[in-house]
Amino acid sequence: MPLISRKESIKTTLISGLVILALGGWLLHIRTHPPLTAGENLVPFIAGILSIIIIPILFWFRSTSAYAYVINGFLVIIGAITMAHFSIVSFSGPLTLSSLLFRTTLPDVLMLWGKFALGKALFDLELLNSATDTVPKGRFFRYPNNGWWLVHLLSWSAVYALGNILWK
Repeated sequence: MPLISRKESIKTTLISGLVILALGGWLLHIRTHPPLTAGENLVPFIAGILSIIIIPILFWFRSTSAYAYVINGFLVIIGAITMAHFSIVSFSGPLTLSSLLFRTTLPDVLMLWGKFALGKALFDLELLNSATDTVPKGRFFRYPNNGWWLVHLLSWSAVYALGNILWK
């Protein structure tokens, strides 16, 4: 019986966490927005299936982990933008800390960013050659650094906002 390496054990744990988090979010979304009641509910339904099945499989193999990292990151960005928009347009009442925490999709968006963090950890784990590897250097706004994700979050948010303003 072959022994599993420490890196493989960590990878298995991270992928399991990714699946569990994605499954929990997907089930919450289905409960709130059943996919057969409106066409726009099909997009997160399909994104959830990708997050539960396809992305973990892609993360399992070193040759496809970069694809999983990018797909996972873009699904998080799209989900965060659309859920923030939903909270803004459906919010009523005074804006307080309590209403922000419990009457918006902020908790759901935070779960999505947790999914992003797990994907980033899986991607970084694949790049790791030894325990003494240093953090990769390079430009902050270049792939795969976090600045690259920030640029996409801000630009996609701007395009989404302009689309909602111009095409009402």
